[in-house]
Amino acid sequence: MKTFSVNIVGLSIKVHPFTYDFGDEFFKAYGSDLVSSGTFHADVALNKHETFIEADFRIKGQVKLTCDRSLELFDFPIDEHQKIVFKFGDHDEEVTEEIIMIHRDTATLELGQYMYEFITLAVPLKKLHPRFKDEAEAEDEDAEGRIIYTSGGESPDEPEEGPTDPRWEILKKLK
Repeated sequence: MKTFSVNIVGLSIKVHPFTYDFGDEFFKAYGSDLVSSGTFHADVALNKHETFIEADFRIKGQVKLTCDRSLELFDFPIDEHQKIVFKFGDHDEEVTEEIIMIHRDTATLELGQYMYEFITLAVPLKKLHPRFKDEAEAEDEDAEGRIIYTSGGESPDEPEEGPTDPRWEILKKLK
């Protein structure tokens, strides 16, 4: 989407603020796997330097999610603050999650894809309607100390049952 592309060639060496308001059309354009609707406001500050551009993202809004328990739609608030450094180099490469190398001749930055990723990463794995929040917290407290998953093997604290080697039986008698 052209709306979220920023021409970085024409930017001077200083901080440049950008403001975006977007909704359902944004999610249709960037993908609707995890998030398909919502309303957001994003403030992006691009601080251009000689060898890199520091992008500061502040994204606030609400996303519509489906409750995993009741299948009801509910609004989930998201307030994200993320930073990315776009470093100029010889090729395009994602060095780390926060540092991305872009080619020196790159003319535009597509900020929309990064905003979409930040929003989808802010969505919780377990999507519960707010009315189930107290129940979920109680379940978490009850689960503390319990084994949630075992691999099927025996635990090392339990003695092995079954036939033992007769040589061990003779050694036990020495005690």
